[in-house]
Amino acid sequence: MTVETPSANDSEALALARRSGWPEDLRVLIARFPREQWEGHANLGEMARFWLSRHAMFRELAATIAAIEARFRKGALPAAELPRHLVPRLQFLLSQLGVHHQIEDLHYFPLLRAADTRLARGFDVLEGDHHAIHADMARTADTANAMLRALSGNADALRRCADHYAQASGALIKGLIRHLDDEEDLIVPLILDRGEAALGVAHHG
Repeated sequence: MTVETPSANDSEALALARRSGWPEDLRVLIARFPREQWEGHANLGEMARFWLSRHAMFRELAATIAAIEARFRKGALPAAELPRHLVPRLQFLLSQLGVHHQIEDLHYFPLLRAADTRLARGFDVLEGDHHAIHADMARTADTANAMLRALSGNADALRRCADHYAQASGALIKGLIRHLDDEEDLIVPLILDRGEAALGVAHHG
């Protein structure tokens, strides 16, 4: 008897930058609880609603940050105004993502993974996503700082730095949105199936 590991093709297909959703074996619960049923479901409790609200905040922040970058690169946002618009929003996104992922990795994922072994591989993938997103967060912060430093330099240097930032932040946002969607598709149906109290994730007091 041997221990089998996922094939390289399987791991690559589920990598954050490459996948386009879950394979069929990880869609067993989303098939029973599609998104249009979530909002009115009796088992969508306080924890799930708060968690989904945080995801909505991340999506909104990401869209705002992308819009700021687009306005700046089109010349609609003066260079002198860029730090005031970009820095607090990007800093807030990065710091809040770090806290959010830590809570998921240390608290929620272990409880949810243990609840349904069919979904265990999905939680492994989601944890891997967190590592990929944190690498993208670091690249985004580094390229943002380089762009901000270049604001007082020549136009060619600023353009190069802005290109690097756009590439890094674009990868971060694309991966983040994919991750949020897939994370919800794995976790919310499990909560609707079992209930927050039974899973050990209910908010108390």
